[in-house]
Amino acid sequence: MLFGKSLFESVLDRLRQECESEDEDGMPAAQPSLSAFGGGFVGAVFEPGADHRGSLDRGYRDALDGIDAPPPPEPQIPPHLLRLTLAEISEDLALAPDDTVQILQDKRRAFARKNHPDGFSEPYRDKANIRMTVANLMVDEALRRLQPGR
Repeated sequence: MLFGKSLFESVLDRLRQECESEDEDGMPAAQPSLSAFGGGFVGAVFEPGADHRGSLDRGYRDALDGIDAPPPPEPQIPPHLLRLTLAEISEDLALAPDDTVQILQDKRRAFARKNHPDGFSEPYRDKANIRMTVANLMVDEALRRLQPGR
């Protein structure tokens, strides 16, 4: 608190005064400044009002110019994504007859962490989607058996 006002309230009052003030021609003053907060990195690097789209990208490319980077390695398919049969997915889920609702939900989440399509590059998403669909159907069926009225 600064003289009965918070720092935020003091800054707002100052900004209101700047907005209401007029310059020597009687025109409203320019946009209020936040100079009370000191200079910032962006203000020091970029000129206000200039178009800087692509400046950073060009800077990175210029810095890397002449450096021969090896091509990225071809992504290898994770072995578990090749396990697409019902028996293999069931084995990976490890469903048991005495699993509770909580255990089934935990197994679904653990399976999703390893197999969700969003975690794989485009060529492998179809296989991950198959695994997730089948696993979700298996867990849903196990939950239906636990809750017959559902």
